Amino acid sequence: MKKQSLMTGTVLLLGSAVCTKLLGALFKLPLTNLLGGTGMGYFGSAYGLFLMIYALSASGMSSAVAKLTAEAVAQGVCHTARRLKSLSLLWFSLIGLLGTAIMLLGAKVFCVSVAENPDAYLSVLVLAPSLLISCVAAVYRGYYEGLRCMTPTAVSQLAEAAVRFFCGLWLCRLTLANGEAVLAVLPEGTSLLAAASAAAVGGVTISSAAGLLVLVLMDLFCGDRSLQQSDSHEPCASWRVQTKNLFAILVPVALGALASNLTSLIDLATGIRGVTAAILRDPQRFSVFGMESASQTANFLFGCFTGLSVTVFNLVPSVTNMLGKSALPAVASAYARRDSQTLARDSAAVLETTAILAFPAGMGLAFLSRQILAFLFPDRVLEVYAAAPSLMWLGIGVGALCISGTLFSMLQAIGKARLPVCLMLIGVVVKLVGNLILLPLPSLHIAGAGAATSLCYTVIAVLALRAYGRETGIHLPLCSMFLPPAYASLMCAMSAVLAHSLLESHLGRLTLPAAVAVGGVVYLIVLRTIRPRREKS
Repeated sequence: MKKQSLMTGTVLLLGSAVCTKLLGALFKLPLTNLLGGTGMGYFGSAYGLFLMIYALSASGMSSAVAKLTAEAVAQGVCHTARRLKSLSLLWFSLIGLLGTAIMLLGAKVFCVSVAENPDAYLSVLVLAPSLLISCVAAVYRGYYEGLRCMTPTAVSQLAEAAVRFFCGLWLCRLTLANGEAVLAVLPEGTSLLAAASAAAVGGVTISSAAGLLVLVLMDLFCGDRSLQQSDSHEPCASWRVQTKNLFAILVPVALGALASNLTSLIDLATGIRGVTAAILRDPQRFSVFGMESASQTANFLFGCFTGLSVTVFNLVPSVTNMLGKSALPAVASAYARRDSQTLARDSAAVLETTAILAFPAGMGLAFLSRQILAFLFPDRVLEVYAAAPSLMWLGIGVGALCISGTLFSMLQAIGKARLPVCLMLIGVVVKLVGNLILLPLPSLHIAGAGAATSLCYTVIAVLALRAYGRETGIHLPLCSMFLPPAYASLMCAMSAVLAHSLLESHLGRLTLPAAVAVGGVVYLIVLRTIRPRREKS
């Protein structure tokens, strides 16, 4: 497989991410229509534990392997890069086994004591094996990303998303259609929705295995034979040195990822408790949901938040994060060569592209939250009503989340992996305080979690921008990078809202796509008219 340029790799990963997240949305949307807010509460609780352990075990692996591989290739010691891949497969398989064991053994305690959602236990058990699979897959992805070949990552992600879509929905529908037979083989007291959630999670685990299979096959049949042409005769670094270098990057990156996923853990630990407190303060306000108890209502609202609001919210950063992954080897290479001109150019280009993609999407989510959810979940009127306020607050923070994610990859690329950890810990404190204050308010309840998340990532993005400029010594033209897409995004959102209100009585289900198209055209026109003036000035 051949090395790709920054732009080619970026386009490839962005295309893969768009297709992957489209399939992910196509999976989550009908799944939410099948399970509803209650069932998605079980699904979301299982993912909360998975993401926390995944952050410690697998999330930093691809970045660590990519950085060390890129440095070895830049120095012409390609045999060191190959040994690094073998060493990483050994270590990360062991780490994956440990993470899977922790998830299996701690499932009951987590579901009962932390999430206060005991019916999520079965989903946690079914999801646990995907941790080991993800750890091994991260090594292959990181290795080829370090070689500036994004094809294996892109293809494996597409395969994983496709299998998840078909297997997850099929297993969930099969379980719901054969409820009596399924419940007969499960522990007594298991609800049908809990079993259906676990079946959908089973599709996720199968899809992880499919993604790994694609990576292994591509490595066997395509491989990295082109490296042999540029290999030097320098001695290969010892296993001990490579292990030290690997974990020197992995540990802070993993801690940063853990800190990032602590926001989800905070929602798990405080969400149902906080909303329950809000319900007890003003029970009449929540009578519209028709639940028998405060705990059932709280689980329903939490499921609406994780299953509807967070699902839609995560679509944008999941795409823009590919920009950071593609920029990582290029930034690492420029920084290693002390090429400040190239470093400044690539950094500004990636951040500006992130803003151009993220800002209009975030404004659209904030201004059209109810309309978007109603379009995606037409059969879940009550869930849409419950989730729309939280999506509005989350949309405000989309831009900050995307910018901070890209900056974290760039900080890792220049060897400052500890900084994202510190920044995320500051953000986690903001998130925790925000949840504790806002969730118990009856007027906000679960929407308070969305507001706290946006505030958290806004603080992080501001601090990350300052840190990157200080550490690299380069000047980033922040106003010229961010103000044009921000203004154009505001015009985009306002025109989309106006178009929706004018067309609603004429186009029916086509109203939202038409309004989005109008907003998109306005965004492109405004952005195009602003940026040439900026460039000429």
